[in-house]
Amino acid sequence: MVPKGDAVRPATDGLRQAVFSSLAACVPGARFADLFAGSGAYGLEALSRGAAHGEWVEKNAKAAACIRRNVAAVCKSLGRDERGLALHEMDALGWSPTVGAEPDLVFIDPPYEIIADSAPKLFARLADALAAKPDALVVFEMPGELTLEPPGWTCVKRLGQGVRSPTAAFFRRC
Repeated sequence: MVPKGDAVRPATDGLRQAVFSSLAACVPGARFADLFAGSGAYGLEALSRGAAHGEWVEKNAKAAACIRRNVAAVCKSLGRDERGLALHEMDALGWSPTVGAEPDLVFIDPPYEIIADSAPKLFARLADALAAKPDALVVFEMPGELTLEPPGWTCVKRLGQGVRSPTAAFFRRC
């Protein structure tokens, strides 16, 4: 379920499935963060594939309400409670993980028009915030025509086709 209006651009099912096929064994038991969460699709998919803990970060109140409903529905379907899951109604650029609860996987799917300004800030913050998790993986959704080369990070994989299609780039710290 996504909120009404145009405030959210959910990840396409095909791209999300490709991302999780690539992540496969990394997801069960993992801790994740879904930044610019929108409908919460990346985090919900991680949860449904066995992630143990997670956080969604979304500043839009309607989208956050939708995420709450989606998390409750997925947890009910999985027969699990919502312990270890959190929703932060705030700007993703201000989010930092709790010390000792850093994510193994970070999904970033920002509005495309803010990527040029926000990506450098996000990667700089994540480099510090994920210092305790050297193997953490950042999955960044962006338009196919865009290339990111954040200092201190290496793109280890890119999924998606075409310059006008959404793609997902997988980054690790170097």
